[in-house]
Order: sequence, then C-alpha cells, then structure tokens
Amino acid sequence: MMKLAKGIDGRVSFDRRAREFETIAAMLRMYCRVHHQHSMDGALCPACVELRDYAQRRLRGCRFGEAKPTCGNCTVHCYKANMRERVREVMRWAGPRMLWRHPVLVIRHLIDSHRPAPAINQSR
Repeated sequence: MMKLAKGIDGRVSFDRRAREFETIAAMLRMYCRVHHQHSMDGALCPACVELRDYAQRRLRGCRFGEAKPTCGNCTVHCYKANMRERVREVMRWAGPRMLWRHPVLVIRHLIDSHRPAPAINQSR
C-alpha cells in the first residue's frame, strides 16, 4: 500500500512537490532533534522552522509544477546560496539515516530522481 504525503497546503496528496516537501520536513525533524536538542514530538527550533518554510515557498512556486524534478536534477536552482548550503547540511546528515526511519520516502525519492528535468520554455 502506498503511503500518501501531506501536501504543501496540508491535504493528503500524490503530488510530486508534496512528496518532496514531506521528505525535507522529515529530514529537518531528524536533524533538529539531534543537532539542536529539540523535543522528541517533532517540533522544530526557530531556525529549522525558517528553513522548512523557505523550502515550502520554493516548492510551491516551482515553475515545473507537477513535472518537478528532484532538486538535484533541476536545471533551475531557486534557493538562495545561504539557504541552499543549510539544506545541503541537513541532507548530508539526514539522507543516510532516512532509509531506516522513512524507507518509503527514500524509495519514492530515488524513483523520482531518475526522471529527467523538463525543458524550460525560453520564449516570453
């Protein structure tokens, strides 16, 4: 049975962006619990809430919409440099641990990462 992801708007969804948001949110919960000694109930510290909200805004505004590739395969890098580095730090730490805590998210992410990025329409 497939696990549903909560969408950016909080509703249950099969949307690619919703899965990516659920993945980054899970990584942030794991990272914050260990590195910022935050509570075990999944609450995030203010810095991690800021990063999660930033990622949510970027995903919501993704120009590819439903055809969104994984960020690693994307031709448009929409994160500011400092936020991109913060996300990389979280992903470097949480990525290897995700397989044990969230195997379905990892498998879905690996499948999604093999999809090519759609071409960008250059005409405006």
